[in-house]
Amino acid sequence: MFIDTHCHLDGQEFDADRDDVVQRARAAGCDRIFLPAIDLSSCKTVLDTCQHYPDYCYPMLGLHPEEVHADWSQQLESIWQVISHQLPTSGLLAIGEVGLDYYWSREFEHEQLQAFEQQVRWSVETRLPLMIHCRKAQNELVAILRQYADKLPGGVFHCFTGNVQEARQLLDFPQFVLGIGGVLTFKKSHLPETLAEAVPLDRIVLETDAPYMAPVPQRGQRNEPAFITHVVNRLAEAYGVNPEEVCRQTNQNVSRVFDC
Repeated sequence: MFIDTHCHLDGQEFDADRDDVVQRARAAGCDRIFLPAIDLSSCKTVLDTCQHYPDYCYPMLGLHPEEVHADWSQQLESIWQVISHQLPTSGLLAIGEVGLDYYWSREFEHEQLQAFEQQVRWSVETRLPLMIHCRKAQNELVAILRQYADKLPGGVFHCFTGNVQEARQLLDFPQFVLGIGGVLTFKKSHLPETLAEAVPLDRIVLETDAPYMAPVPQRGQRNEPAFITHVVNRLAEAYGVNPEEVCRQTNQNVSRVFDC
C-alpha cells in the first residue's frame, strides 16, 4: 500500500472518469490521496471531491504562486476564511499548494513573496504542515523559511528534482520531506543518483502531481495515482531495497509529517 500525497484529482481532466481513476488507484494499492488547492475556486472543488470520496481523499488548501496576481491579497483572505471554517471539522491536512515560482516570469515576485510568507504564518498558527511548490526560487524560499524554522510544524517540498546541494539545503529543515514523483523515472533524470547520495529514505514521500508528469512508461499520458507503482519500483532500485520497504517507509513518513 502507498499514499499519493499530491494529486489534482479535482481537476477537469478527471471529470469524465474520476470514479474509474479512484478504482484503479485502489486496485494498484493506493491507500489514500491528498488533494492540494491552487486558488479560491479550487478550494471548493478539492473539498467537494474529498467529500465525495470520504476516508480516501483528503484536502489541502492554499494559493499557488502562479495564481498570485494583482488581486492576490483579496483571494488570500477568502482562502483563509475557507481554511478557518474547515479547521473545526478536521480532515484538513495541510496549507497548500503554496510557494514561489519564477520559472516563467518575475512580474509578481514581490507579491509571491508576501503571499508565501503569509501562508507560512498560517502554518505556524494552525500547526498544519506546508505543501510547498518551488521553481527557480529556492534561495528566496529558504530565506523565508529560515525566519520561521523553529516554529514550523513541517511539510513537503513538492516535486523535488534538484541536485545534491539543493537537496541538502532543503533537508536542513528537519521537519520537512521531499515529494518524489514521475520525474524520477525519466531516462535523462539524475534524480535516482541524487537521492541515493544525499537523501535518506525516511525523508521522502510519494506523489504524482496528476494529471501532470506521468512516469515512464506512461510518460506523455495523463498521470493518475495508480502510476505511482513505477516510482516505487525506481526508488527501490535506487536505494537497493524492495518495493515493500519503499512503501512502508514512505507511509511512515506521511504519518509523521501529516500526523495522520
